Amino acid sequence: MDKIIVIKCGGSMIDDLTDQFFADIKKIQKHGYKPIIVHGGGPAINRLLENLQIQSEFINGLRKTTREVMEVVEMVLSGNITNKIVRSMHTNGISAIGVTGSDSGLIQAEAKDFENLGLVGEVTEINRDLLLNLLSMDLVPVISPIAIGKNTTEYYNVNADSAAAAIAVAVNAEKMLFVTDVPGVLKGEQMLEKVTQKDIHSLIEDGVITGGMIPKVLAALKSLEGGMNRVMIVSGKSPLFRKGQFIGTTILKEQEAVSVG
Repeated sequence: MDKIIVIKCGGSMIDDLTDQFFADIKKIQKHGYKPIIVHGGGPAINRLLENLQIQSEFINGLRKTTREVMEVVEMVLSGNITNKIVRSMHTNGISAIGVTGSDSGLIQAEAKDFENLGLVGEVTEINRDLLLNLLSMDLVPVISPIAIGKNTTEYYNVNADSAAAAIAVAVNAEKMLFVTDVPGVLKGEQMLEKVTQKDIHSLIEDGVITGGMIPKVLAALKSLEGGMNRVMIVSGKSPLFRKGQFIGTTILKEQEAVSVG
């Protein structure tokens, strides 16, 4: 039986994905997994906003999205980045299709806090059937996290981590991977194979997890809160799949850790 795996690629990783990453996607498929890729694009959005001299601010980690900013977000995510990933897939012999989250109501959302955040969306529903149909055709959906509103006249900028978690839960994914620039959660030189939610908070407090890794593991924890039982931090720069096993750090819910441990 095919198993669904949701792979979230942060915007900072898009330009650094190696041929090895795409080769691993093919290996994953051969082992019976159906991948879905959800991507962000923060750095590229920042560059274009700066070039266009459009002001943008972040409130509690979320980009305040005016209609002017939204046009740039759509242009970068659904235009540039989705197409770049799909082209790389095709170059590496993988059949992929670019999908904007607003297509056929794939990702539906409502305003999270319109007064303060503008067109930032909170996911309300996922068109599960659309995704399953694409997977049944052996296509890899490459999804940009632009959502459509209930009245179908408004579009929303959805945090890519939240979108990926909502999709993973909706399709009952077996695994969810967060692709980063490191092989997993590191303690010194050692990669930790399994950690719990509680462990993550302790490692942050103890200064083991620092800098850019903090938002990555917190995003993984959010997906656990969204309904996943376990997620993985993996690398987009080194092998992520070997001998039928994923390489990285698995983050477990506390109750899941008890059941496996």
